[in-house]
Order: sequence, then C-alpha cells, then structure tokens
Amino acid sequence: MNNKLRLTAFAGILLLGSCKKDFVSINTDPNHITAANINYGYLFTNAQLIASGNSDANGYEDWRNNLIYSACMIQHLSSTTGYWDGDKYLYNASYNSAYWDDNYNNSITNIVEVVTHTRADSVAQSNFYNIARIFRVFMFQRMTDMYGDCPYSQAGLGFISGITQPKYDKQQDIYTNMLSELADAASKLDPSKPNTVGASDLLYAGDPTQWKKFAYSEMVRLAMRMSKVDAASAQKWVQAAVTGGVMTGNADNAIVVHQNVSGTPVPNGDGLILIGNDPNAYRLSLTFVNYLKGTGDPRLSYLGTVCKDPTVTTDMGDTTFAHQLGQPNGYDVPGSKTAYDLANAPNWPGSQNAYSVVNRYTFSRLTAPTFFVTYGETELLLAEAAQRGWVTASTAATYYTNGVTAAMAQLAAQAGAGPSTAAITAYMTANPYNPASALVQINTQYWVASFMDENESFANWRRSGYPTLTPVNYPGNVTNGTVPRRFTYPQGEASTNSANYSAAVSDLNNGDKMTSRVWWDVQ
Repeated sequence: MNNKLRLTAFAGILLLGSCKKDFVSINTDPNHITAANINYGYLFTNAQLIASGNSDANGYEDWRNNLIYSACMIQHLSSTTGYWDGDKYLYNASYNSAYWDDNYNNSITNIVEVVTHTRADSVAQSNFYNIARIFRVFMFQRMTDMYGDCPYSQAGLGFISGITQPKYDKQQDIYTNMLSELADAASKLDPSKPNTVGASDLLYAGDPTQWKKFAYSEMVRLAMRMSKVDAASAQKWVQAAVTGGVMTGNADNAIVVHQNVSGTPVPNGDGLILIGNDPNAYRLSLTFVNYLKGTGDPRLSYLGTVCKDPTVTTDMGDTTFAHQLGQPNGYDVPGSKTAYDLANAPNWPGSQNAYSVVNRYTFSRLTAPTFFVTYGETELLLAEAAQRGWVTASTAATYYTNGVTAAMAQLAAQAGAGPSTAAITAYMTANPYNPASALVQINTQYWVASFMDENESFANWRRSGYPTLTPVNYPGNVTNGTVPRRFTYPQGEASTNSANYSAAVSDLNNGDKMTSRVWWDVQ
C-alpha cells in the first residue's frame, strides 16, 4: 500500500471512530421512555381504569363479560338482543375471553411493572409498593374467580423476564398467596412514610390508612369465597381481617369517580354501553325487579327507570316505584313469532319500552362511580361469618343491618341519588334479620348490593347459591339449561401456550367449558 492510500485509510478510520462516538447520541430519542424515566404512577392509574371497565372508549370487556354475560346470567338484566348471549347461556368464545384478553395484555402487565419497580426502591417507595401489591391481589381475585386456574406467579413477566408462556397456577395456590400478600402488604403500610403515588391512585390518592382498610376488606371477600371448600382457612382469615381493621363506613368505599370526557376511557364503563353504545339491547330482569318490589325496597326507584324510548339517551325516564317492570329472561324480540316470542311472556305489557332499564341518574350515566369493594358488601359478608360462628366482634344481625343500610345509603352519598334515611329505616323495620333464613337473606342482599359489579355478583352467587334463580332453557344453550359456572379460556391459548393450557384444562371437572366449576365452587 502506498503512502497516499495509507493516509486515506487512516483518515477513514478516524472518521469511522468519530461516527461511532456520536452514533448513540445522534440515534437516541431524548423522549424515549425507559425504566429510568417512566412514570409508574401512570401505569397504576391505567390498571385501575381498566379494572373499572375502561380498557377503551367502547368498554370492550365490560360490555362482554360484565354486562352481556354476568349481568344476564345473574338475572339483574334481561335481553332479547341476539348477541347478548348470557341471557340464554349461548357460547361466544371471544366474549368469554374478553376480560382475560384485555387485562393480561394491558393492566396486569402494568401492575406487575409497578410492583417490580417499586420493590426495587422499597425504602423510598414503600407505601406505593404495598398499595400496588394490594391492588394486584384485587385484580387477580377477579381474574381467577372468573376463569379458575390462570397465570399468576409468572403473569406479566414477558418484558421483565422473557416469560411468554406463563404457567397456570392452581386457584387454591393463588388464593393462598393472595391472602398472604394482603396480610403482609397491609402490615407494612405506614402513614409516616412518603406518599409517592398521590393523585395517580384513583381510589384513595395514596392514603395508606385507607388502603389498609381496603386490604382487610378484600381479605374478607377472599376468605368467604372459601367458605365451602376450606372452612377452617376461611374462618382464620376472616378473623385476621377483623383484627386488622376492615372498612367502617361508606367513606371507606373503594370508588373510581369517572368523568364525561369525550374520546378517552375516562367515563364509566357501564354507562358507555347502557346509555351510549347499546342502550336498547337490554332491560332490567323480572327476577330482580320482582324481588325489589316484593320487599318494598326503596332502591328500585334509583336502580331502575322506564323510558319511553331507551335509544333516546336524553330521556331520563320515569323512576316511580310502582311503574318499574322487569323483563323475563330467555325470550326473543317481540314479534319474532318464535316459541320464545316476548309478546307471549306472562307479563307482556304491550310494548318492550314498558320494561325498566338501568336508572340514568345513578348507574348508567357516564359519570357514575365504579364500586370495587364497599363497606356494605363487607358487612354483609361478615354477617354470614358471624352466623357461621366465625367472628364475634358483633352479632350477625348488627352486621346485616349495617350492610343493607350502607348499601342503600351509598346511592345518595356516592351514586347521585338514593333513598332517604327515613325510607331506609322503614325498610329495615319491615325486613329485619331472620336467623332462620340468614344465608338466603344475606346473600340475596349481597346480590342487590353488588348490582352493576356483575362479575363479583356472579362469583358470590356461585359460592353461596343465593338468590335462587330460575334458569332458562333456550335452544342451543351450552349448559343444558343450567346457569353457567365460569368463563372459558381464550381459544388461542391452546396453540400459543399449549402445555400450560392443557394442564389447566385437565384440572377442570368438565374441561374448558362454562359448566365446569372452579376450585372454591363446590356443590
């Protein structure tokens, strides 16, 4: 090589070195989100919003699982609309898996990221870390109650640990871990430590005292879910929850307060469907309305309304107690001339618009709150625990009275409108606690109290067996005319996570079907 070529090559090497030196800075987006600069509060907010039914501006999984399926199966709602499959126990694979799909792909990944990050800085982020752990339990409690065995210990670790085919943990093991997590996280919440989550927490703005009450109230829910399958553990954990300190009033309720902001997933998920996307697809169920009327329940005027035309979203309707009318489950649209034509129903009023819809002043408005765990629900579960002799801090009658009263009072205080104190007192006088029918009474009231939290209502009905529902037996149903017991796994799991999916299915008593029972759902 001559000197000229040597100099040229050397210059090229120098130039290459200079390019390498600047390459990283030139090609790095200064706004790129990394683990070092991400705001984990945003991920926490996102997890809470999706848990409230706001995965998108259409309320995708809330529409399919919470309303189309659970609300109709539990006979809070009724529908003659063909794709509202829960009314007649018809099978739709994508509807069954909607909650799984949206949460495993979004909110569960987010909450696992938050827990992982805050654990790494658990001194400064101690309260945030333990709050995130508690909310993670709430999210997985709902998931496992809906599906049974599911990814838990390895869930959400695709980015963090490269686990793209997570194992399905057994539901019993999930419950054992969730209860331990609640106990440990609650014990470590400390008001004297920094609040690093603040306004990112839609429930309590990072208040550790409130989150402690949430944790122990959630513990009661989990404990009572095990009442038939493991009574000894259920008793132990409900006693631990009472000792730790559960909610003591409606001010402690875990609520997401929604906003009517167009183009964002901020509005109430139920409202998006019931007053926006699908206002004419459903009515209140005859079973639900008849129970409320039969007991003279003053909530009926605040849970239901009769609209001349439910598709007109500005029509807030008639809320008069006597005018509310429930639509029976299991019928086709009137005029269909089938054997299940609604016009042939025993209580056919001459027009489907004479049947009640969800009250637009309270639960179906876009700014209606979403209730996750409430004082009223907790007191009702403690009433059952007391009736079983598991807790003695108060009597079953007192817990029951507190629970029903609180469930009624939260409507006026937190849902926009509700019965007066005098009306509540009159109801309790007319419908006192009856030890002879305690389990029926308590769990039927839980069914009312959990209205619009339909996945929770479905879970407690499966656990308790109350209220007694009359199933429908519509042609083509997949349950042989019995109320379903669970949701089915996504069909894609059989190919993308086949070994773990197959192991989970083998643990089910009837395979991956809506009639199979989860671990705690024993006859």
